[in-house]
Amino acid sequence: MARDDLAQLEGVVTEVLSGGLFKIKLDSGQEIQAKLSGRMRKFHIRVIEGDPVTVGVSPYDPTHGLIVHRHKKGSPPPTNNSKKR
Repeated sequence: MARDDLAQLEGVVTEVLSGGLFKIKLDSGQEIQAKLSGRMRKFHIRVIEGDPVTVGVSPYDPTHGLIVHRHKKGSPPPTNNSKKR
């Protein structure tokens, strides 16, 4: 499944787990596990506890996701008409 096919949800990193996994609390209140996307690993983007992130979630397994973007802490969440990364 391509990265563009995933549902884009906003959340906050609540815990850093071993093996490159993260616990994410979504804005809807649901908690999921997610890992970094390949592009974020390639460019050495660091994600720590408390970071706001965008998570791509598959419609087939909504309990796991892929972190596709880390937002700056002081900036407001992106709008739907913002440019895709």
